[in-house]
Amino acid sequence: MSATAPYAGPSPIRRPVAAAALLAALISLVFGLLLAGAGPASAHAALTGSDPQDGAVVDTAPKEVTLSFSEAIAVGDDSIRVLDPSGKRADTEAEPKDLSEGGIVRYGVALHSGLPDGTYTVAWQAVSADSHPISGAFTFSIGAPSETTVAVPTQEAGGGPVGVVYDIARYAGYAGFVLLVGGSAFVLICWQRGAAALPMQRLVVRGWLTLTAATLAMLLLRHPYTSSGKFADAFDLAGLQSVLDTKPGAALVSRLLLLGAAALFIAVLFGTYARREDEREKKDLTFGLAVGGGVVAAGIAATWAMSEHASTGIQTSIAMPVDVAHLLAVAAWLGGLASLLVALYRTPDIGSAAVRRFSAVAFTSVVVLAATGIYQSWRQVGSWSALTGTRYGQLLILKVALIGVLLAVAWFSRRWTGRLTDPAAASEEASEEEPASESEPEDASADLDPERAAQLARQRAVVTATKKKRIRDADPERSGLRRSVLAEAAVAVVLLAVTTMLTSTEPGRTEEEAAAGTPSASAPAAGGPVNLSMPFDTGGRNGKGTVRIDIEPGGTGSNDLHVWIDGSDGKPMDVPELKLALTLESKDIGPLPVVPDRLAEGHWSASGVQIPMAGDWKIDVTVRTSDIDQVTIDKNAKIG
Repeated sequence: MSATAPYAGPSPIRRPVAAAALLAALISLVFGLLLAGAGPASAHAALTGSDPQDGAVVDTAPKEVTLSFSEAIAVGDDSIRVLDPSGKRADTEAEPKDLSEGGIVRYGVALHSGLPDGTYTVAWQAVSADSHPISGAFTFSIGAPSETTVAVPTQEAGGGPVGVVYDIARYAGYAGFVLLVGGSAFVLICWQRGAAALPMQRLVVRGWLTLTAATLAMLLLRHPYTSSGKFADAFDLAGLQSVLDTKPGAALVSRLLLLGAAALFIAVLFGTYARREDEREKKDLTFGLAVGGGVVAAGIAATWAMSEHASTGIQTSIAMPVDVAHLLAVAAWLGGLASLLVALYRTPDIGSAAVRRFSAVAFTSVVVLAATGIYQSWRQVGSWSALTGTRYGQLLILKVALIGVLLAVAWFSRRWTGRLTDPAAASEEASEEEPASESEPEDASADLDPERAAQLARQRAVVTATKKKRIRDADPERSGLRRSVLAEAAVAVVLLAVTTMLTSTEPGRTEEEAAAGTPSASAPAAGGPVNLSMPFDTGGRNGKGTVRIDIEPGGTGSNDLHVWIDGSDGKPMDVPELKLALTLESKDIGPLPVVPDRLAEGHWSASGVQIPMAGDWKIDVTVRTSDIDQVTIDKNAKIG
């Protein structure tokens, strides 16, 4: 791009159309390449081991097959299948049993007795704690290897047409969020008169519609995306109910509720606020909208933080607020950039003051992005080898490079901003050059019949539109600014796509740990894992069972807590309500309440449980098995 000569290309009428077509083509090209080359989303959890191991040859048939994972997962019926050489089921076809203990996530399925020699195939599929489906397959042999008719699945979980549509909805959701939040912030902070501009209203409303449609699509497709891979299952009510019981499902429903509040915000911003003339009243309304809109925007951003990478792994209590700040900064910068592009191409009213205010907002956003990005990079990558040797690390390098290019182009935009003429001056100059004949039809229309007056009104509208275009292009520097901002927007499209890919790619830290066969640690702390088993009886029907609790790493600071409930038959047991509380009676600390999230049938977990100091902690567990049957049991455990 040249920063020395004004643009002398197509006519003013054709330039906005050409710019919009260029951006649309670029978005389609970038997203098409990403979706074609990215493949199914990788996940945070990874298989770290199995018994028997992949390719192993055992002398006698094992009683069960077990799989170990680096992070907590959710499983269901047929999550682990063992097939004999002829393709028949060799397992008992029961739901995998949770064998996790001591911070090790392990699931197993029992095998039929008397299995013949030959090669057996183990195919598995689950959902990791950060919402992404995972799958895989391996073989082992009994006695000696043999031929097998079983074809190892080549399509990973989350793939196929359903995976493609789900990924499109994921990209569209982030894009809608950027336009909704960034466009609203641009109007409130940088260009308040833009609330009355129709192009700005359309931009924000389209962002809201895009995010809402994408959220609904993800909610309906969540069940087939993580299980069957069939579009028909999108309307399976049982499947939808199972989705609502998970963290991703709860996050999507919460996002829809917050989008309802966002619709009210938009109505006030482009209705009451746009029509308000009194400066004092408008100032008060600006403050109210900024506070309310900020809360809603942060809440929507939190729906991503609570269900994806930030919600699992180390330091989740820090990672989730940091992730919210990162998303808001991205929206303020890239969404504001899109708003500036629309204002420059579609309205003649924006002046240098609004552009300079956006420059300050963009600078603040970059500072926040740098600070939060450094922390996220350390947390998700962890080492130089993971930065250069994993797909996540390579995408992160590309993202940093794109930010550098974006900042370089923004420097050119800042130069053009310094030369930008205020639109009021351009309007006055254009009015002085306007032929007197253009105002004559208005004066002559007073005594004409209604039909002739309407015709003259249409003529005046055409003249006014032409005048606005002339005003918009009267400043030669505005053309240079439009071109540099268009270049920024083009880079921003690619940057947003890469950022979205990062959210669905297995972090480098986890990938290296899985390759080494070691599960991720929750946090460095003194002490060791705490494992408790507590029988209970609520006194009602099916009210007997056992609660098993694991606290990892079992020291002061942040801990991951897992709870399993087994019925009297030893099978996983769901209950309507489960609550925990931790009390250190010797120091009068507590009770500290813990409300775990349900991961699967009979399995709950809570991340970031804070243990303030070492000691002999009493752990109270409240189990409710019906509307009236409830019991609280307790047990002491040495922590730290």
